[in-house]
Amino acid sequence: MRTLTKFSLITVIFLLFSSNALASDSYFGNASEKLVTGFANALTGWMELPKNVILTSRNEGPIYGATVGLAMGVMHTVGRSLVGVLDAATFFIPTKPSVTPHFIWQDFSRETSY
Repeated sequence: MRTLTKFSLITVIFLLFSSNALASDSYFGNASEKLVTGFANALTGWMELPKNVILTSRNEGPIYGATVGLAMGVMHTVGRSLVGVLDAATFFIPTKPSVTPHFIWQDFSRETSY
């Protein structure tokens, strides 16, 4: 009886953690992706400030980057951080992450969109 119980328990654990159970289209895959991106965006949202100053300076010039780029950086810093907190708090509703690119370091030369 104990052998059958142990075998059943091991089988259930194996099936729970198999690649099919954690596929990207499953509930657990989407929820965990949203939780991870939420925490990452909440913690790294401050990196939007230098990113926007650099991008705006590169595209429009250094004075424009130091003024408008700084304002856009503050806006995107608050935006990415708040969206990250919201995504982490509502991870149990498995939607796609709200920020593009999903992580700040994915495409540093692309402007953030929500």
